[in-house]
Amino acid sequence: MTQLGDYGLPGSLTRVLADVAAERAAQDTMWGLQEHIDGTGPERSAEADQAKRAVADAAADGRLTWRHILHEEVLEAFAEDNHERLRNELIQVAAVAVKWVQSLDRRALIPQEQ
Repeated sequence: MTQLGDYGLPGSLTRVLADVAAERAAQDTMWGLQEHIDGTGPERSAEADQAKRAVADAAADGRLTWRHILHEEVLEAFAEDNHERLRNELIQVAAVAVKWVQSLDRRALIPQEQ
């Protein structure tokens, strides 16, 4: 049964999130606990605004890609220095990346029209 968030493929979200969890565990095994500064802030707002315009332009021209969308979300995160807003932006980055993976999986299972 397809659940909300499955992108039309039953169990898709659960599978992708399990893959993400496995990768996170592998990172901890390889690198241990890591603490770094964020390196983000409003001085990067112009880049985020440019990415937003690129998304709008691509959508208007019918050439919007997952790269456009993820790039915009990443640059929006880079422009934040408020902890809560940065966290929300990073959740959006993760969600778009997960959905992109689901799209790849869906394409692998559903024949595309030529």
